[in-house]
Amino acid sequence: MIDLYYWTTPNGHKLTMFLEEAGLDYRIIPVNISKGEQFAPEFLAIAPNNRIPALVDHEPAGGGAPVSLFESGAMLLYLADKTGRFIPPASQVAARAEVLQWLFWQMGGLGPMAGQNHHFSQYAPEKIPYAINRYVNETGRLYGVLNKRLADRPFVAGADYSIADMAIYPWIVPYTRQGQKLEDFPNLHRWFEAIRARPATIRAYARADEVNTTPTVNAASAALLFGQTAASVGR
Repeated sequence: MIDLYYWTTPNGHKLTMFLEEAGLDYRIIPVNISKGEQFAPEFLAIAPNNRIPALVDHEPAGGGAPVSLFESGAMLLYLADKTGRFIPPASQVAARAEVLQWLFWQMGGLGPMAGQNHHFSQYAPEKIPYAINRYVNETGRLYGVLNKRLADRPFVAGADYSIADMAIYPWIVPYTRQGQKLEDFPNLHRWFEAIRARPATIRAYARADEVNTTPTVNAASAALLFGQTAASVGR
């Protein structure tokens, strides 16, 4: 059994997508980040960066004590290796590298840039045109990189669906809020619709609706989510 500490954000959706695809037994433990539940001591013991998602695998490969992880990319890689699915084995060096580089592209590029896009265009108390244009344009550039990559392959790492696709897809879902139009990126659009139609994707997003249907960010939660400093982690 896997305990998934989860809230309904793009990074949270990555893990439910994987778990549904792999058919693993898992239990969702909601962590309502709008109410500050990410600062609870029992959650911080698993996720010291006070961010969701996190997981505890009570049945790790090879046995032994439960394994806990934070950081969504590390969690996807761990689960892929545990199940032997959605990433080539280490013996297939080039194919595995394709998946890993696009997983890290999402973690280091698309996620942070789209996140800043959301912040400055949707949530910042002062609308700063330079910041909005900067992150909307950078998001569009990254969409263009992905669109070009998908011109001659069905999935980002080639012929097979992988954890790289699972990492990227939830960050494309809010494309309207990011100031993007999928029709401007036909290869990306085709890929997006194919993943959206997968039964596991449908199930994963249905789980999200079971957990939460209200906005994560509202007036009451903005200071909690965006006002953290070093003092927030007890430096």
